[in-house]
Amino acid sequence: MIAAVVLAAGAARRMGRTKQLLPLAGRPLVWHAAAAACRAFGDVVVVTGSQGAGVAAAVADLPVRLAPNPDWQTGQASSLRAGVAALRPETGAAVFLLADQPFVTPALLDALAAAYRAGGGTIYAPVAGGRRGNPVLFDLGRWRQEMMTLEGDAGARAIVAAHPDEVVAVPVADAAVFLDIDTPADYEEVKRLYEILHPGG
Repeated sequence: MIAAVVLAAGAARRMGRTKQLLPLAGRPLVWHAAAAACRAFGDVVVVTGSQGAGVAAAVADLPVRLAPNPDWQTGQASSLRAGVAALRPETGAAVFLLADQPFVTPALLDALAAAYRAGGGTIYAPVAGGRRGNPVLFDLGRWRQEMMTLEGDAGARAIVAAHPDEVVAVPVADAAVFLDIDTPADYEEVKRLYEILHPGG
């Protein structure tokens, strides 16, 4: 079984406010990520931390499970560990999504899952224009233990960087799926592009 983990615990210090709750087309950003995951997978875990009650309320209408991360202030690795720990024992692989990437689509998630089922590696990452981005799928049989030992704010990037021979590139047509939000200017750009791609909401 493939599951999804939406990382929505951080405080977004560079942004200055909790970006996973910023509105986009009438919904918080985290809702868009979680909704895409729910359309692709039968089990979706949302990791909460900073503003946990707000994030829980934002996804209350979606069939997700919440995984509170009491150590969210230590960095993204703690959220990865919380997400992995919350997965069901039968989960063979998990896709890790960022809460501030509203252009990730169910089709992209389906493509990652299809590539995993076809085999060839243990890490599956989307690539557009020569650039690799998120979300990334990890085979848990290979990486569960190592992910549970991660520390700091780098997330699983160290695993990907250290094992290029196990990474399968999954081509995507549009690099816009990689857009995330770190600054107010990023947020304004995402809102502008979203309106172009989804006129009228």
